[in-house]
Formats: sequence, C-alpha cells, structure tokens
Amino acid sequence: MTNLLILGGTTEAAALAKVVAGAGITATMSLAGRVARPARSPLPQRVGGFGGVAGLVAYLREHHVTHLVDATHPFAAEMSTNAIAACAQTGVPCIALTRPAWAVQTGDNWINVPDIAGAVSALNRPRARVFLAVGRMHLAAFAPNPQHHYVLRLVDPPSAPLPLPDAQVIVARGPFSEADDLALMRAHGIELVVSKNAGGTGAYAKIAAARQLGLPVIMIDRPVLPARQEVETVDQVMDWLDHTATERGV
Repeated sequence: MTNLLILGGTTEAAALAKVVAGAGITATMSLAGRVARPARSPLPQRVGGFGGVAGLVAYLREHHVTHLVDATHPFAAEMSTNAIAACAQTGVPCIALTRPAWAVQTGDNWINVPDIAGAVSALNRPRARVFLAVGRMHLAAFAPNPQHHYVLRLVDPPSAPLPLPDAQVIVARGPFSEADDLALMRAHGIELVVSKNAGGTGAYAKIAAARQLGLPVIMIDRPVLPARQEVETVDQVMDWLDHTATERGV
C-alpha cells in the first residue's frame, strides 16, 4: 500500500493534498511550522523539522513511507537537499513538485543577484521606499541598510521587534492580484521591490505590478540543488505515484 509523505507549505502542496485525499491514498503533509496558522489540509499534518538527514531517514523508516514528494518552496534548499539525501539512503522514491522560475519579460527592470547577501549589497544605496518581499526569516539580513523605508507583507504579525528601524508591516495571506499589488505600491510610494524568484502564479502579482509601474526589482536567484527528478503539475505527480507503486509492487 502506498504511504506518501508530502513536504509542503506551498499552494502546489495544497493542491496535491486535495487530489491525493480524493484518491484515497494514505498520506501525511509535513509543514516546517513557520506560519502560526497554516491553511487547512484534507490530510493528516505533522509540523516541525525532522532533525537533518538522519532524522528524516529515521522518520521514513519508522512510518514505513513508500514515496516522498517535495513540494516545498523553491528556496527551502536545506529541506530539499536533506530529502534527496534521505531518499537515497532509504531507497524511497522521491520527486519534486516545483514551479518554473520567472523569466524577464518586456518592460521588466530586474537587478539579478545570486542570493540574499547579494540583495543586501544591492540595497547599499541612497534611501528608497522598498517593498521587501523576502519573508520573515530573512529580515535581519537587511539590517546593514537601515536608511530605507521598508514595507513588509507577512502572513503573521511579528513576534519580536523588527531588525529594521523604519519598517511598516502589512499582515495578509496571499495569493494577491495584480490590482492588489498595484494599489499597495501606489499607496506606499514604493520605489524598489526586492523579491525571491519564487516562480509560479501565486506570488507573481508584485512582479507584474512593478513592471506596470516601471519599478526596478532586485530579483534573487534560486539556490542550486543536487540533481533530482522534478515535475510541474499535480497530474504528473499522480502519474509518477501510479508508475512507481506498480514498479515496486506497493
């Protein structure tokens, strides 16, 4: 019998969970626990890390996991790298459900940087009103540039003082429309956007809005991961599950 572990936290993971539950497949959704109120899932959930590769190996064996789908955020590099290693050690088939990266379109003004540190360096410039769309975990990295006014959109209210002296927090959960983000950027006089290249459609509104307003975007490249099998749709995951389950006699 198939016993699937989904590493989730994304809209893709939520869509997969709905289809998997509807198909009657035994599965568990694992969440990192970085959001206080995760979206509801039709699958049983576990929250928190595994304790590195060794912890994930132990979990896979203890819970008799037969398949693993990595549907984490494209920037969850440590979790994805651990999943690849743990599946290699245990022989559990693994596939990544990931969204294609965004590409520059006509009218975009991107400043490409390789990582968060590159984005911090790119902000070493005169004061600007910055829409900093990198998530709560990376805010402290931008402390070396306190001269800017930062607008932050977070899923949960901050639980500690912000490391940025001039910042405004908007608490909201996406996805957002282009009209939403146009209104936000106009209302706050945004002059510069900082974004991870998350890909997909759920977070693209701010990129389209920046293009329409002619704003520069500091675009952070995705981390490089070890080689792995990747697909882009839930249907492709379901086909893979069916094929590998048949191959393994699960």
